[in-house]
Amino acid sequence: MATQARSKAAVKEYTFVWKGKNKEGRIVSGEIRAATEMVVQSQLRRQGILSPKITRLRMKSGKKISEKDITVFTRQLATMMRAGVPLLQAFDIVGRGHANPSVGKLLMDIKSDIETGSSLSVAFRKYPRYFDTLFINLVGAGEQAGILDSLLERLASYKEKIQSIKGKIKSALFYPAAVIVITFILVAAIMTWVVPAFKEMFSNFGGELPYPTQIVIGISDTFVEYWYVIFGVIFGGVYAFVTALRTSEKLQNQMDRLMLNLPLFGELVRKSVIARWSRTLSTMFEAGVPLVEALESVGGAAGNDVYKRATREIQLSVSTGTSLTASLQQTDIFPNMVVQMVAIGEESGSLATMLGKVADFFEEEVDQMVEALSSLMEPIIMVVLGVVIGGIIIAMYLPIFKMGSMV
Repeated sequence: MATQARSKAAVKEYTFVWKGKNKEGRIVSGEIRAATEMVVQSQLRRQGILSPKITRLRMKSGKKISEKDITVFTRQLATMMRAGVPLLQAFDIVGRGHANPSVGKLLMDIKSDIETGSSLSVAFRKYPRYFDTLFINLVGAGEQAGILDSLLERLASYKEKIQSIKGKIKSALFYPAAVIVITFILVAAIMTWVVPAFKEMFSNFGGELPYPTQIVIGISDTFVEYWYVIFGVIFGGVYAFVTALRTSEKLQNQMDRLMLNLPLFGELVRKSVIARWSRTLSTMFEAGVPLVEALESVGGAAGNDVYKRATREIQLSVSTGTSLTASLQQTDIFPNMVVQMVAIGEESGSLATMLGKVADFFEEEVDQMVEALSSLMEPIIMVVLGVVIGGIIIAMYLPIFKMGSMV
């Protein structure tokens, strides 16, 4: 029985476009998802469709589905449902009109599941790569309470704010990373083509070259001879590190701890994590999800393994009857301001509101820190570039200066 169920689930389905005449003689058309054209013909025959013309719809290969795609889809679905558009029609409109064919196919697959009787939350649960536990729980809560349109609005706003925070952190970290890469490329170009030209010129000068010039020429000779080894080690090391970071939980924890303790950027990362943590818990709590159940989704949404582990401890502590305030204090990783706001929320019965205010505060702090760091990084990067590139140029011109002083 289990084997039969598995083989049935493994059957690949395609989208077929059909056109034919109904019992009244009117031309009708539509789409059906099925494994073969014979199955489509059988379904249409049962519906009384005569002389159907059936064409299999070939989906274009699309780009990878990003988190931004899911965020935009959530907002579109929320807007349509708020406007009174039926759920299946909303999926049809968004799926067919999407610029990324991969998203269109995903939405058509979900629509097909709903047509066969699945609830929206159950249909989303089949695609955990794109819809996390938090997303599914909120949609499920909206379906049970009969306020799906309202919950989708809240979920869309939540995802947009989280996306905004992530974007700001990435932009703050991207700038210095991009400059480092550009600096390396410039230095590599100078070592490969410029320094050898100077070396050939200096070979006719005679006499001993200044020590800085000798160092630069030595580095250039090594780079020209072993450039493939240098690039191989760099790219291989980056690839191995990224792969290990994805697979090793221990390395992820160490990197997340390191990110929190970085000079300048550590505080920015910490504030963004707290903002996401507070925003997620506030959204879940507003949707009526019980605190213990809500905490299960919050840790992963924070995006930092240190806070994920701490959230597990908080969840365990709260499940045994300890207040959220006391549980936060025990972890010793949340600022006093967060603990005090949570305490006020618990005492006044407005925990969701207070957590929302905490998220607003730290999101504003992240905005200010990103602006400040961007202004601070520009002169620092200019100095680093000046020292590296300028140092190489000065080292190569020292022999010329030395000869000029001897004349």
